[in-house]
Amino acid sequence: MAKVFIQKRSFIALLIATALLSAIGSVQIANAASVSQSGVLFLKITPGARAGGMGESFVALSDDATATWFNPAGLAYIKNNELTLMHVNWLPQFKIDDLYYDFVSYVHQVDDWGTFGGNIIFLNLGETERRGENNEYLGTFSSYEFAMTGSYGATMSRNMSIGVNMRFIYSHLSEVGAGAEQGSGVATSVGVDVGWLWRTPVSGLHLGANLSNMGPKVAYIDVAQADPLPTNLKVGLAYHIVDTEYNRFTYLLDANKELVNRHDDGTSDPFYMALFTTWGADADDGTLGKSIIVNTGFEYWYSDLVALRAGYWHDELGKVKPMTFGASLKYHLYRFDFSYVAAGEGHPLTDTMRFSLSIGF
Repeated sequence: MAKVFIQKRSFIALLIATALLSAIGSVQIANAASVSQSGVLFLKITPGARAGGMGESFVALSDDATATWFNPAGLAYIKNNELTLMHVNWLPQFKIDDLYYDFVSYVHQVDDWGTFGGNIIFLNLGETERRGENNEYLGTFSSYEFAMTGSYGATMSRNMSIGVNMRFIYSHLSEVGAGAEQGSGVATSVGVDVGWLWRTPVSGLHLGANLSNMGPKVAYIDVAQADPLPTNLKVGLAYHIVDTEYNRFTYLLDANKELVNRHDDGTSDPFYMALFTTWGADADDGTLGKSIIVNTGFEYWYSDLVALRAGYWHDELGKVKPMTFGASLKYHLYRFDFSYVAAGEGHPLTDTMRFSLSIGF
């Protein structure tokens, strides 16, 4: 069997191993492997232009259809059925037309049962040329990844709720291996999220947490080299500083910690062990504090018609510290959200614009 070589308008390996990591605010291109140690990193891309304008902080608010990603416990307090759609041309600095990210989410309240929902995530990595050992053209193939999630949230008491997500994950990088590799670059897995939300006795203060992407590792060709899912713990607060009929001003703060523990020999702990061992490993090498990514932002609404947002996140290990800005227009049950990322000259995230539409029922 002839050796097979893969070429692309931009290298797919670069997109997966470095640029995608940079795009989610986890690393610099120069030292990508030193920060995130998981696979299927598209699961870490933050959906929703609303949260995108607030530095991607949202876990303790989670009051719209994107709660199916941020914190399923928030579903319990959503009063209307809602559909959210989002499209993003991903990594605009690479100027690749067929690199894009789509997200759709729906939530539906059922009286006396709680709120059900789900979302679909799709990341298109574009079309790739396959060539033989003599550079002969052997056709093309498409690379993409997607995930489908089912969600449920319910109240435990008047001011506390829990939620859970069940997720199917599919990664399709290539139908065949590269070079002498046998098999294909196709893998599947499943993941579970557990969320919690508390409307505290302190007026206007909400606390939230979400433990996401717990599940078996992803293996493409060699099971011994399987990559862990990007298991993540997100905790945060939302504080409604002003909450009147015509003016609402909210401050949000999130902290994220990836719970993946990979060893020097390339192996990694299963997720149920990494929930505990990651903390000790990061403490041993002095990166425990630096491995926590902090997201923060503000949201101002005037009379449920117009909203303005600003935010920031701080990733010390990845040296990524972008500013974000956003706005919304709402008419009746329709809300249009927009956000913009300013990450500095030359950063893959710079000029990323998210557009999303939410429709209530």
